[in-house]
Amino acid sequence: MPRLIKPGYITLADLTQNGACESQVDRFRATFGATAKITKRNFQTAIKGGLDIFWCTRFLTAPALAEYERVRAPAWAEYERVTAAALAEYKRVRAPAWAEYERVTAPALAEYKRVRAPAWAEYKRVRAAAWAEYERVTAPAWAEYKRVRAPALAEYKRVRAPALAEYERVTAPAWAEYERVRAAAWAEYERVTAPALAEYERVTAAALAEYERVRAPALAEYKRVTAPAWAEYERVRAPARAEYERVRAAAWAESERVRAAAWAEYERVRAAALFAALTGTPLEMQP
Repeated sequence: MPRLIKPGYITLADLTQNGACESQVDRFRATFGATAKITKRNFQTAIKGGLDIFWCTRFLTAPALAEYERVRAPAWAEYERVTAAALAEYKRVRAPAWAEYERVTAPALAEYKRVRAPAWAEYKRVRAAAWAEYERVTAPAWAEYKRVRAPALAEYKRVRAPALAEYERVTAPAWAEYERVRAAAWAEYERVTAPALAEYERVTAAALAEYERVRAPALAEYKRVTAPAWAEYERVRAPARAEYERVRAAAWAESERVRAAAWAEYERVRAAALFAALTGTPLEMQP
């Protein structure tokens, strides 16, 4: 267990030699300089300055640490008790508000889903047929491209292989030779495959345009059919959601208020316990 270099004082050396983070070291230096006597005033200055005073528990002797924990533990248990009750109350208030939201919106949502289902099925039916036609039209061009590409790629790899092997053997000096051979082989590969690729792209462009031509009105029809039901759902949903959010937000704010007060009390109690453990002197901190 580490000990304070100078009993009754916290120094920069205490922090740096015991693994304090850089931000805390900098904050301590800015607040106190090289050293700070453990006094009530300095302790409260440290808290207000954002210093992690509880990092100092590592300097407590075993009996002092036990006493600190004796005071801290019930304070933590009380914090958890209060916050659990506050969260339970939040959930209690929120539950009927959410149930009411779902009750109000359920018919409109069901109607939207009812209208949407056949419209979506019809859109998918039209789209699937158009995509099948796209694939049917483009398949021969893709197959022809792959047929032309396969030997060209194999030839590219064949030509490249000895240059790559030589490159790997010699590394740096061989890189330029490798690039020279590879570039020529790749240029030949692209020369051979370019017409097939161009033909494939020509065929797919037209097929894709046809697919989009068929798909677009089907999607537009789907949107047209579902739009009124969606608008009605949104009309019903919006005020219901707003009311739910109003109730929920108020309940959450109350929960947060209770939690914050409980946390502040816990921090007050454990800070006083730490000061007493470090100095043997009680610290009166205002609740």
